[in-house]
Amino acid sequence: MNTMRNIYCVGRNYRLHAEELGNAVPTSPFLFSKPTHALVVAEGQEIRLPGERGEVHYEAEFVVHLARPYEKGMRLDELIDRFALGIDFTLRDVQSELKKKGHPWLLAKGFPNSAVITGFREFPGEDACKQVDFSLNINGQQVQRGNISDMLFDLSTIVAFAADHFGLGAGDLIYTGTPAGVGPVKDGDKLELLWGEDLLGDCTIKLG
Repeated sequence: MNTMRNIYCVGRNYRLHAEELGNAVPTSPFLFSKPTHALVVAEGQEIRLPGERGEVHYEAEFVVHLARPYEKGMRLDELIDRFALGIDFTLRDVQSELKKKGHPWLLAKGFPNSAVITGFREFPGEDACKQVDFSLNINGQQVQRGNISDMLFDLSTIVAFAADHFGLGAGDLIYTGTPAGVGPVKDGDKLELLWGEDLLGDCTIKLG
């Protein structure tokens, strides 16, 4: 994972997810970032999350890896070399309090192990990715299912926005948003991230 640099995340990029949390549906991309200490590869191991700060919610996402620095007008298949699935873990109670105060979300989003990621696959192009659903199973039951064709802002829009406002370089990751169905994890839950029928990564939750 030493090739990873910045971790950008797109909030509220699926209409039903924005609505399920009572948030306004955005009219332009809404981005935040996570520290690199948040990143952990799901390889079947136990992953420790903070259990003393309220509910920890899962948010399954499609994740892209950038192969080179962004240049205006660049095609996605020139810029993105790999994709994976990820989980943007969120301290939901902490986030709710931060929202009320108008404070940044970092305390709710940036804790260690809050950016779970699977192994990578070669990026086959945006159209090909739209032909496959991604999903999250917890203890064998599907809790989220999504398709990037349902994103409010497509990959080209997200990439251009992020590059314009923050800059994008080789090794950067973009978590592209979560579909509806988010909820809390419990100690001992087994999480599996699937691309179609293929298991890309899994882990067991330890709340401590």
